[in-house]
Amino acid sequence: MVVTAHRPASTCTCTRICGATIWLTGLPSAGKTTIAYELAGRLRGEGHRVEVLDGDEIRAFLSAGLGFSREDRDTHVRRISMAAEVLARNGVKVLVPVIAPYADSRAAVRERHRAVGVPFLEVHVATPVEVCTVRDVKGLYARQAAGEISGLTGVDDPYEEPVTPDLRIESQNQTVQESAATLHALLVERHLL
Repeated sequence: MVVTAHRPASTCTCTRICGATIWLTGLPSAGKTTIAYELAGRLRGEGHRVEVLDGDEIRAFLSAGLGFSREDRDTHVRRISMAAEVLARNGVKVLVPVIAPYADSRAAVRERHRAVGVPFLEVHVATPVEVCTVRDVKGLYARQAAGEISGLTGVDDPYEEPVTPDLRIESQNQTVQESAATLHALLVERHLL
């Protein structure tokens, strides 16, 4: 099931090809990155300029040395936000699959984009923790259960779910292709394609 939240449309009114930041938030193993890459392939096939700023990849380079404290997570989100905003200002559709567990951090990203006139969409990949635990793409849930790690978002560290995202995707109820198609439809609806 996919739910579109009721919030003011974030649309592009410029006459040139517009960029935008599409931020996919959700728990580890929710499907954020998989959906982002599926949509990126479709958009590239349609001739759009697209970049995926994967949170894990960014953490290895731009955010190297940061840990998982609230302050470090906020710094990580700000760095990705800045990179996304610069790319989007230059006509790129930027897909950002990043947990970003804190509502105030995500609100700051939205506000930064609004302040410079760059379209921003928040997509909540709302996969339940029980499903994410079974998927466990990176083995994080198993390591947390074994006591090898702590501070796992949604288990023993907070995840503040978006209250009014632009789109909510329950990935456990549809295929990756269906999730990407729903997000694509939102971009069309908001005049970002």
